[in-house]
Amino acid sequence: SGFNSIGHMDTMLRGRHQIGHYKEGEEFIQNVFHLLFQTFTGKEKSNLSIYWLQYEISKVVQCLQAKKKKKLKAQGRKSKKLAKNFLKAPENRNNLSLWKLYAYLEWLLGNTDDARKVFDTALRTVGTGGLKSAQLCSLSLLYAQLEVELLESLEGAVMSRAVHILTKLTESGPYVPYSGQVLSVNVLKARKTYEHALQDYLSRTPVSDQDQVSDTDQLVNLVGCYALFQYLTVGIDAAVLIYTQASEKLEASGSQKCENTGENFGILNLPTALEAVTLLHTNLLRFHMKISVYPLNPLREALTEALKRYPSNQSLWRSYIHIQRKSHSASKARRFFDSVTRSTNSLEPWLFAIQAEQMRKKLTEKVQRADVGEIHCTIPETGLTNRIVALFEHAVQSENGTHCPLLWRMYLNFMV
Repeated sequence: SGFNSIGHMDTMLRGRHQIGHYKEGEEFIQNVFHLLFQTFTGKEKSNLSIYWLQYEISKVVQCLQAKKKKKLKAQGRKSKKLAKNFLKAPENRNNLSLWKLYAYLEWLLGNTDDARKVFDTALRTVGTGGLKSAQLCSLSLLYAQLEVELLESLEGAVMSRAVHILTKLTESGPYVPYSGQVLSVNVLKARKTYEHALQDYLSRTPVSDQDQVSDTDQLVNLVGCYALFQYLTVGIDAAVLIYTQASEKLEASGSQKCENTGENFGILNLPTALEAVTLLHTNLLRFHMKISVYPLNPLREALTEALKRYPSNQSLWRSYIHIQRKSHSASKARRFFDSVTRSTNSLEPWLFAIQAEQMRKKLTEKVQRADVGEIHCTIPETGLTNRIVALFEHAVQSENGTHCPLLWRMYLNFMV
């Protein structure tokens, strides 16, 4: 059928239809997964199952974003069948990462009660690792985050299911499903346990590189759980304090190791740990602003600091664009984009700068065409068009931009 792209390009709009997963591209990807699945065994096979399920979840998310109910139903059935088949395999019975993805899939499909059952079952079967088990922390963090997203305000949050999950994580006993209340004494005990665990992790020196990797993963999950626990039981300032402490400590240990060794071999995962903690921090601030009155500045500052350090993090850029849309002055954002594109070779700042301007252009045109139907405005907005073309021109001249098919396609699409 001629020329087709594999996967999807969600930045491109074709008329009213958003470009989704092409049939041929989809078949190709499925074939690759099937072939590899027969080749691998053991740990590799489990990892492949996780990647495959993550890919299926990305398609469910796409259906949700495009609001295609029929397609979502069909995709949901396929994805659930695949997840259940993976979990039936004897080697995956205790694979918490797979259980976590399956529960998340059910949650995305709107089956909240089923998702809770899967989460509860996984937490019950895994035993009593407590805060020392990275996978258990990761599972509890996702479960609690999803539950928090259902809250409409922080009133009575201390008695919520999320607090129950985060409290149970600190107790070494078996997990007991939520019964509708959380004891104050358990909350106090949990806070002490979190505090000690975090101090231990921040003062620990890892023995080997392998320890370093698992330690940093564990630290991120621990910080996430503790901060969310503080947010629900004390408030936003207490949660922000924990993120700040963890970030400062990680930065300090990173720079210290560089001085000691003269190279970066000791901090294999430190940048990723810092980046992950920053992401948790900004996401929590965004959520808090959604459910209550809170100034925009702390979030804006956290994002600009983080993006200077991690210019290729797409989630942070999305959040930045989202908050900038609320501001009527574009000059601050433009100056920031300009400074970041000058200081990095990453292509993301260019792509997001272009996207931000295109959103602004769309908004301007929408306002100018209000109540008139599709009549092109009498005063065309040429300033923004010229600015976008200039951004494209600069982006395709950069070293990475020259070789980026997406950028060229977006440029062609815009010019058309």
